[in-house]
Amino acid sequence: KSREAADPAADCSPKQAAAKHQDEAALKKKLCVKAAKEHSIPEDLNKVLENKVMETVLDLSYVKLSVVEMTCLGDADSEGIVSKSVSSHSDLIPGVYEGGLKIWECTFDLMDYFSEAEIEFTNKTVLDLGCGAGLLGIVALQGEAARVHFQDYNSTVIDEITLPNVVANCTSEGSRMGSGKDRKASKLPSKRPRKAEGSPDVLNRCRFFSGEWSQVSQLLLNSNKPCSKYDIILTSETIYNPDYYSALHDALAQLLDKNGHVYLASKVHYFGVGGGIYLFEKFIEEKNVFRTRMVKTIDQGLQRCIMEIAFKNSC
Repeated sequence: KSREAADPAADCSPKQAAAKHQDEAALKKKLCVKAAKEHSIPEDLNKVLENKVMETVLDLSYVKLSVVEMTCLGDADSEGIVSKSVSSHSDLIPGVYEGGLKIWECTFDLMDYFSEAEIEFTNKTVLDLGCGAGLLGIVALQGEAARVHFQDYNSTVIDEITLPNVVANCTSEGSRMGSGKDRKASKLPSKRPRKAEGSPDVLNRCRFFSGEWSQVSQLLLNSNKPCSKYDIILTSETIYNPDYYSALHDALAQLLDKNGHVYLASKVHYFGVGGGIYLFEKFIEEKNVFRTRMVKTIDQGLQRCIMEIAFKNSC
């Protein structure tokens, strides 16, 4: 009797109970939508690199994650994603932490493809969507892109990983990315703290955003200084969860220039989560907004692909 009294659904019919649970699930999903915000670039760039130790891969500097895990406690991580990720031994906590602290292998596949296909970033407007470490956007900056915007689901990732990486690679100490062969040869880690020297003009071409894709799209398009559409959108390992496909598709449709291109890198299948490149390709075909083309397949280890996406009526 006491258990029945404690259960609000106990006095409802099965149909009413099911409807109630559906409403609760819908409300919970709505509450999980992470609001978008823009992150400002501090005037003192040394503050950005304070307590950071950098490593190097493919001639690009990136924050050493284990040091972030030790130093990013309390107020430095208002979302609590570092402690949650460490305590749960998980690189993915849906709706809480979406993997942005880690550099995933498809990022390097896409960087190699830029060199092989001679993708031109000069004077282009670029969005690094689901940026994590921001390496793809940094490559675009070094390729003389006119403007590069970085977006990640988690604000902690932007503040503690993305922004420091951009600052470290775009200060006077940073070096331009070499050819594919040169970059592959440069994998020895450099584990010294970095200092930012001066405020390079390149940072004036950057903006940083966190939040869920639909919210970020609204912020970009409806703000007091709405941005123009992007010539190139780069995204890697963002289609692991089919639940996110609609939001991703809508963001691409809203933010891509009519003649722009999306370069998406992904594993063929994500075990345990259910997403993958062919499932997303089918989703896109059913929406009938974009055309797709598989431009590269990588067979080492888990099979991976790079897909080019453009509007059906584009040039």
